[in-house]
Amino acid sequence: MRFHWKTHLAILLLGLAAGSGRATAAPYPDRWVWIFGWDLNADRDVAGVLQVVESGAAHGINGAVVSFGLDALCQKPPDFFRRLAAVQQACARLKVELIPSVFSIGYGGGMLAHDRHLAEGLPVVDAPFVARGGAARFEPDPAARLVNGDFEQFNNNRFKGYNFHDNPGLVSFADTAVKHGGAAALRLENFASNPHGHGRIMQEVRVQPFRSYRLSAWVRTADLRPSSAFMMQVLANDRSLAPREFNLPATTDWRPLTMIFNSLSNTTVRIYAGLWGGQSGKLWLDDWTLEEIGPLNVLRRPGTPVTVRSADGATTYVEGQDYAPLTDPQFNPYRVPEGPAVPLKLLPGSRIADGQRLKVSWYHSMLIHDSQVSLCMAEPKLYEIFDEEARLLAQHLHPRRVLLSMDEVRMGGTCAACRGRDMAALLGGCVTRQAEILRRHIPGVELLVWSDMFDPHHNAHGNYYLVAGDFTGSWKHIPKDLTIAVWGGAPRAESLKFFADAGFATLVACYYDADDLQSVEGWLNLGAQTPNLRGFMYTPWQKKYGLLPAFGDLVK
Repeated sequence: MRFHWKTHLAILLLGLAAGSGRATAAPYPDRWVWIFGWDLNADRDVAGVLQVVESGAAHGINGAVVSFGLDALCQKPPDFFRRLAAVQQACARLKVELIPSVFSIGYGGGMLAHDRHLAEGLPVVDAPFVARGGAARFEPDPAARLVNGDFEQFNNNRFKGYNFHDNPGLVSFADTAVKHGGAAALRLENFASNPHGHGRIMQEVRVQPFRSYRLSAWVRTADLRPSSAFMMQVLANDRSLAPREFNLPATTDWRPLTMIFNSLSNTTVRIYAGLWGGQSGKLWLDDWTLEEIGPLNVLRRPGTPVTVRSADGATTYVEGQDYAPLTDPQFNPYRVPEGPAVPLKLLPGSRIADGQRLKVSWYHSMLIHDSQVSLCMAEPKLYEIFDEEARLLAQHLHPRRVLLSMDEVRMGGTCAACRGRDMAALLGGCVTRQAEILRRHIPGVELLVWSDMFDPHHNAHGNYYLVAGDFTGSWKHIPKDLTIAVWGGAPRAESLKFFADAGFATLVACYYDADDLQSVEGWLNLGAQTPNLRGFMYTPWQKKYGLLPAFGDLVK
């Protein structure tokens, strides 16, 4: 890639003007690469990692940040440690520091490998059950449903029961030739004729507060571009109750899509399906259904209790005496639960009589987008696991520096353990405890943390995804000696200035799978004006390492 002499001259002049104390002729001390997509579960992973490290080392890269599932070391087989040792030895030979990334809360896979019930929970409150034949079963509210979800009722491409659909007869059509069931389906096309590329349909539906719902549809596509523009969404006020993505092919025959949401405190929601920013091709939607569901993916830990009461609320029944523990044998926070709800089994001698109505409350996990499950930061067991994994990290790696994976914490404040807590203080306290644990086992270790949850210009604010509370001020609750890894595709001048003014050292994590290094040049311009900037990290998410040599030359 070619770079203009004017760019280099601008970087030099900005560095001289900044007066930051760093000689502009010297390289930044930290020139790192984020190694993503290998987990050392096979020997070929070692080859892939070493190829990246060798490529970077030849161009001045002196640090490699890796995850490798290093916060679940107690569960790794011997072959994992053999491969980890091979990576360590190669990094030492190439003089590239190996920097582990551990202890994610927003993407809690490492901790969930220890205990899946550490997932943050959403509450279902006083769901109606009826006892019959030795078990109490959920009885859904029949009022919560989509009208004309089979798209059978229409007139001139306008569908009955919907609050709107985009451009009837131009973008949205009644299709009687291609359908999944019945006599018709909804077809969406000609997205470019809409000013925003939209092709959507929406219906407002009444729901019960703090209940769990399943939304399902059959979808068919033909040359849809981009297929990632398709979503089903559930909105209440200005918040999405179900941040969900689907890996939908551009062309596919009819396939079912299912998602779960919790109504939280809302009595009405707006349910959407369609494309936002569509370009071309066609999509069909049919047999769209909404149903309230009972206990599925039930969380069981101290912060997610189950409560069973009589219909009048006067009597609270006892688990282990009146009813067996309410558990879902298929529980998996990464699955979208289908099928019938789990019944509440009554025990011999139970005070619950046959035919009696009950109010049952529990907590369930929630999948965000297509792979994200957040943890509860207030559950004590979490920190016991952190402690043991920090001990093993010290034993097997004893790193000089560690990156805390505390980014995109999109749930919190909703289970009994963290409800009502100051979310900014809880988040900062979690990071502080992580730091204390690591430093107890690895004295002198230097710590970094992703920036977004401590940046008021990024994610440190209120009304953030499914968080009940406000992250504003979280930066006041973390150790001042942390280095902040500021990230984002486009240069964030306000973020770098914010952390510099607050007294934090920073590292810029940039690139993000672009086709060139233009954004990196922008970050370099800002970096030359930022005091206490330690360096830069090449950060892809798609194994795009072709520009790593040019990146190393540029930041050097």
